[in-house]
Amino acid sequence: MSDAVRFGLVGYGSGGRTFHAPLIASAANIEFLGVVTTNDERRQQLAEQHPTAAAFDSIGALAEAGAEAVAISTPVTTHADLALEAIGHGLHVVCDKPFTLTAERAREVVAAAKAKGVLLSVYQNRRYDSDFRTLRRLIDDGQFGTVRRFESRFERWAPERKPGAAGGGTLLDFGSHLVDQALLLNGPAVRAYAEVRGSGELDDDFFLALHHVNGVESHLWGSWRQGAPGPRYRVAGTTGTFVVAGVDSQEAALKAGRSPAALGDEWGVEPEANWGHIYRGDDGTRVRSERGRWDLYYPAFAAAVRGEGPLPVDPADVVRNMTVLDAARESARSGQTIRL
Repeated sequence: MSDAVRFGLVGYGSGGRTFHAPLIASAANIEFLGVVTTNDERRQQLAEQHPTAAAFDSIGALAEAGAEAVAISTPVTTHADLALEAIGHGLHVVCDKPFTLTAERAREVVAAAKAKGVLLSVYQNRRYDSDFRTLRRLIDDGQFGTVRRFESRFERWAPERKPGAAGGGTLLDFGSHLVDQALLLNGPAVRAYAEVRGSGELDDDFFLALHHVNGVESHLWGSWRQGAPGPRYRVAGTTGTFVVAGVDSQEAALKAGRSPAALGDEWGVEPEANWGHIYRGDDGTRVRSERGRWDLYYPAFAAAVRGEGPLPVDPADVVRNMTVLDAARESARSGQTIRL
């Protein structure tokens, strides 16, 4: 820990408390200094869950305590301003997704970090999902030929749930992951078409189609109102189709209070019953799942701070992601396909 990166966290709601603090605290090359929160209940939770971490009143106070980097886990409407504030204090920044509300604001924050000479990355943790890592391995190995259509879903049945303002609605919240994976796997897109529905000010159901430069068609769904959720992935190649039914288990593990520090090499391991299959007509072959590795993100960011590796997520990738999401909103409003 002598060269550990001194790290803080802004926000200790469900995101910060459940998905960021345990992973920051589990990283061997990070010293978790504490959390910026003025909420008495959150401060009590922090004291119980991370007794050695302090509570701070502001990002400035965190910086004065010796922090080198900070993760921002607050409602999306606050991300850009808080990231700019942290950058102003000379802190390296990890921002939760959705990064910002628009691509224009994303570019502003990226430019500020570059001008200040600090690192900026976005927490696209779904790049480290077991199923996505498995899919990339299978494609690299040519296990079902060349991809032609990429179908990806985050669908839930929770009709009583109100879309949270914290995530900016389902298109921004789920779409940030789905679009990121589609672009990472299939390359840049040249046009987008979207259908977006909602029961209030924020959308709770969307469909997004992307046509990629390499000819792949991505069909992406996100919903809290889907009574019959489809498979997490159905990826059609020239010699077969890869299908994964369920979702990666790391989210459930963190919600249950488990962490990489506690589980060690068992972290992210999927039971065989959750593995995907490659289908060729009626012939389905089960394929071993890669470990889910959300625990790799923060150590990789800390290594980048020390000049020992690349950023786990390049901010330029996220600007492209936000550009697609902007186009999706415009398509949904106009009913037209938008060229990118």
